[in-house]
Amino acid sequence: MVDAAAVSTENRKKIDMADRAQNLQDTFLNHVRKQKAPLTIFLINGVKLQGVVTWFDNFCVLLRRDGHSQLVYKHAISTIMPNSPIQLFEPAEEEGEKAGG
Repeated sequence: MVDAAAVSTENRKKIDMADRAQNLQDTFLNHVRKQKAPLTIFLINGVKLQGVVTWFDNFCVLLRRDGHSQLVYKHAISTIMPNSPIQLFEPAEEEGEKAGG
């Protein structure tokens, strides 16, 4: 027999993890969109797309290059790589993190 409290706790952990992942994804995509940062998107089939993110939602990303837009479904994306480094968050101020532990 399955303990209902344990299942509920496990489901909450999965939901929390999904929320954090979605927030990081949204934060990243919103940052590159606002900065109009040129980037490369690699699809799971190996195709390489380049351009600037102009819009995104839960399912797709709109990529613009040379006046043309491409709607790319997120389930087809393997990697998104900005052409130059980006900084999403301020670096940690703690000494322990700077020293590596």
